[in-house]
Amino acid sequence: MTEMRAGAAAGEAEVLWRPDPDRVQDSRMTAFRSWLATAKGLDFPDYESLWDWSTSDLEAFWGAIAEFFEVVFHSPPTRVLEAPVMPGASWFPGATLNYAEHALRGADGDLAVVFHREDGLSSQLTYGSLRSRVAAVRAGFVEIGVRPGDRVVALVPNSPEALIAFLAAASLGATWSSCSPDFGARAIADRFTQISPTVLVTVDGYRYNGRAFDVRPTVEKLRSEIPSLRATVMIDYVGGTPLPGVVTWDSLLAAHDGAELAFEPVPFDHPLWVLYSSGTTGLPKGIVQGHGGIVVEHLKMLALHSDLGPGDRFFWFTTTGWMMWNFLVSGLLVGSTIVLYDGSPAHPDLNVLWHLAEQHRVTYFGTSAPYIQSCLKEDLHPASRYDLTALRVVGSTGAPLTPEGFRWIASAVGSDVQIASVSGGTDLCTAFVAAAPDLPVWLGELSCRALGAAVESYDESGKPAIEEVGELVITKPMPSMPVFFWGDEDGSKLHDAYFATFEGVWRHGDWIRITRRGSAIIYGRSDSTLNRGGVRMGTSEFYRVVEGLPGVADSLVIDTSGAGQTDGELLCFLVLEPDVTLDTLEPRLRAELRTNLSPRHVPDRFVAVEEIPRTLNGKKCEVPVKKILAGTPPERAVSLDALRNPAALRPFLDLARDLPHPTTP
Repeated sequence: MTEMRAGAAAGEAEVLWRPDPDRVQDSRMTAFRSWLATAKGLDFPDYESLWDWSTSDLEAFWGAIAEFFEVVFHSPPTRVLEAPVMPGASWFPGATLNYAEHALRGADGDLAVVFHREDGLSSQLTYGSLRSRVAAVRAGFVEIGVRPGDRVVALVPNSPEALIAFLAAASLGATWSSCSPDFGARAIADRFTQISPTVLVTVDGYRYNGRAFDVRPTVEKLRSEIPSLRATVMIDYVGGTPLPGVVTWDSLLAAHDGAELAFEPVPFDHPLWVLYSSGTTGLPKGIVQGHGGIVVEHLKMLALHSDLGPGDRFFWFTTTGWMMWNFLVSGLLVGSTIVLYDGSPAHPDLNVLWHLAEQHRVTYFGTSAPYIQSCLKEDLHPASRYDLTALRVVGSTGAPLTPEGFRWIASAVGSDVQIASVSGGTDLCTAFVAAAPDLPVWLGELSCRALGAAVESYDESGKPAIEEVGELVITKPMPSMPVFFWGDEDGSKLHDAYFATFEGVWRHGDWIRITRRGSAIIYGRSDSTLNRGGVRMGTSEFYRVVEGLPGVADSLVIDTSGAGQTDGELLCFLVLEPDVTLDTLEPRLRAELRTNLSPRHVPDRFVAVEEIPRTLNGKKCEVPVKKILAGTPPERAVSLDALRNPAALRPFLDLARDLPHPTTP
């Protein structure tokens, strides 16, 4: 494989943050290592030796995680892992447990949930009051006829009701699936109809960017399109009149007030929830993860890597349609207070989330890399405006965080704040390249491969490489890998999604470089690579240069080489700031790209567009646009209902008609 440009030179990088020795001593990572030494006679002097062991002795490591965190097994497992194979690894065979039982272990008086809506509506729940509401909704679900294995779906914002309904479903052994209410009716139906749900939990409407939106017409459509529904439970969220024939949330709670809370013991791999692939081509794939796999994986990530526990306040800006919501609510597994925010991250302006961090003394503030870039461009200085002294960590995911984004956090949020740039995926509902409380933060780098995650960079011959950009692979199974894809009876879709390139090895679809010190850099999706004259580069490096220039609001880069064109072009699509013209900006863009990337990575053409097409979760549609420009019929290249802004595809469809395409034999 031709080595991709690495961005930073190999060797030592600039250290932006070093862990305070006292904090390291008090961390849960240190507590786990000490316990391993005393209880198991295993001595690991540093993170690297612990990671080596965690990925070489999977049974010992994951067994230790279950034991250290006192996972409650109703029936004990016969062993930890039957065989380290992928796909099809069988974890903790024979064990039964329940996710909700672990999420609701906090002390009665401890604060479990802080909720804040953009219009100022707020509330709080202790673990005791959360338990009583989950018990009431659980009893209501039972009365409706929900049984273990049934599906409960929800069209809900990031609210306490969403959390309560999820935990009630999980406590019964029913399988949860949620969409954000800003999804279109077709996109919601594409997801929910696949899994034949028994109950739909929904709001009457939602608030966003200063406006209220009525979702009742969408709910009526869904009820007519999902024949398996036995009941619809409607939450009064914006004061709308309930639809005929629904059960109201308040009546469900009132009718079952004082109900006893119970937890259905289910097998380790019993479906906990269904998450969905972006669905940009065809129906979104229903990714099923199990109770046990999520319990042990999230305990590991949230307690050890994020150092969260009782007394901490954990926030991540997310909607219920993104896996980060599922990750956020698992903050309850470690006894933390989870902070739920519903609304726009930019209403009335980008300071709103930093103000939230001050108001609620947030200790771990999670967001997306694009949000950080927006704050940088707006020249925000949160630490000088707000009291962020409770803040220990800023987490970032969803896209590679640029070095400039790292620097902005260090200067504008605080040099004593750890930057946890992490990367993972919906596919495992976790991060597998992450941060740790006992490791430094290097500029532009993710600090480590996560414990239990055998992440490697593979060259084209399928060999691990250090200090070389290659395919991100996972060479050994992890408990939160999908139990199956919904409706994929023979497992062929699951196999084709991850295991078709390297047999028995999970290919994730990202470019990664692993450094000699064990940190890593993610370069974007490997199937949307820029390959110019044999020099491969991830799109994240390109965006870093282009979107760092004043006047550029957003961008999309597509290399049409190898996409149906013999001599492809490098095309850069730009959303320009008001009063900026392409004529004035283009010379500077060309100069910056030539200097900072390479002459080969200066686009053949720059094209101004109104907006960049994005998925419902906000990711740029690089691969679908590349397919459209290669001549793939649009209906095969992308599902319009999977897009946040389908009209944004129009200029790309127009351009595709003008590009040369090979004759199909």
